[in-house]
Amino acid sequence: MSMNDSYNQQVAASPKPTSNSLRVLFVDDEKSLQEFMRTELPRMGHEVTVCPDGKTALKVLEKASFDAALLDLRMPGLSGIDVLEHLKKVAPDTEAVVMTGHASMETAIEAVRLGAFDYITKPCRLAEIETVLLKIIEKRDLKNKNLALQNRVQAAEGSSVLIGKSPAMSAVQKLISTVAPSDSTVLILGETGTGKELVARTLWKQSSRSDKAFVPVNCGALSENLVESELFGHRKGSFTGSDRDHKGLFEVANGGTLFLDEVGELNKNIQVKLLRFLESGEIRRVGESEPFRTDVRVLCATNCDLRQLIKTDNFREDLYFRINTFEIRLPAMRDRRPDIPELAKHLLARAIRKPLEQCQNLITPEAIDVLLEHTWPGNVRELANVMEYASIIAAGETILPEHLPNHLRDASRGVPVLSIAQNTHPVARTLEQIEMEHLLRVLEKHQGNKGAAAAELDISLKTLYNKLNKFQELEQRRMVG
Repeated sequence: MSMNDSYNQQVAASPKPTSNSLRVLFVDDEKSLQEFMRTELPRMGHEVTVCPDGKTALKVLEKASFDAALLDLRMPGLSGIDVLEHLKKVAPDTEAVVMTGHASMETAIEAVRLGAFDYITKPCRLAEIETVLLKIIEKRDLKNKNLALQNRVQAAEGSSVLIGKSPAMSAVQKLISTVAPSDSTVLILGETGTGKELVARTLWKQSSRSDKAFVPVNCGALSENLVESELFGHRKGSFTGSDRDHKGLFEVANGGTLFLDEVGELNKNIQVKLLRFLESGEIRRVGESEPFRTDVRVLCATNCDLRQLIKTDNFREDLYFRINTFEIRLPAMRDRRPDIPELAKHLLARAIRKPLEQCQNLITPEAIDVLLEHTWPGNVRELANVMEYASIIAAGETILPEHLPNHLRDASRGVPVLSIAQNTHPVARTLEQIEMEHLLRVLEKHQGNKGAAAAELDISLKTLYNKLNKFQELEQRRMVG
């Protein structure tokens, strides 16, 4: 049996990965110990690859990555120290444990100096190995918890809870509470600015993975040339400029939740790899021939019509059905008007960095009436921008109608707001026209800088160009008609 066959056999026999499982490389020239580890480590819930010597271990490290490595110090040819030195160069995140029957303080110091996590004296007891692997898991979990804490802090800077008691939002909150405890893939649908990432964070917070990482990814913002490396990682030397191993976002999210926003922007090649992970739980780094497992819950979101993308052969139908295990569709602001007063006060509190209770009377009923009459093509994100604008204009005083942007006040007084077609009354405008007016206002705000406009709209530059091109086509057809 070849080395690759042995590796594949071992992985296939391994249990389903969990947040408490490790990918372990075991290197020892003692055959009885090799067979013992092939049996016992999977029983502990870990995947194991066994190598009889250091040379074989280096070959395996060219094709696969590991969470932990158990290394015998004294072996024919390359020693455990040699393997340790190489390991820390190519895979510094792998925790190494050295095993020696010739224990000495000098040996331990040398191993630790070179980056070993710990050392075990031979003959090794199974309990000792289990204990040190549990310590490695604890260290990894601590990293994930720190990342989760960072995400909580970031979320706290914005609106971190779903606001609204309208029938539409009550239905969304019920769906979230139903699916959050599971590990099911969820597809979150909604217009730009409706709060899709906030829903994803809420699903994470209400899940059993809330103490692990939440990793958000804007798929539209990923470089087309590097998207595979960013998501799945790469091996050193796999392409020009890859001077070290890189852990992909699927690995970063191990044990936690990966949120793929604008999933419709992924190219077909990456869609295939995403589908493979969802079906097998395995990923493969760029430059590696062997896959490995990772325990990640995937949440997806898009403002695109994926069924239309399927018709144009831009999105795989099998992937669509795989990510649409559970669908949550977010309402637009125009469909949840009863929530606007409460939302406005929460967003005002965020803008002026004061507790909500201090903001209850900082906006007049007349100003609220103006907000209620607006169409909100930019949804919650547009309302957030309006409240920030008003708070600055009001300079700490109660917000009055005159503190709101002109286009909101003009519309509330019945003054026609110029549409793109110049002669179209606001009441007769289509949703496409309303959206485009908002896009153009943002573009004007940033003096035509499309990158800055896309960032404020929280869409990719590609999506912005697509929307502008689509509207240009609609205008051309209108003019011809």
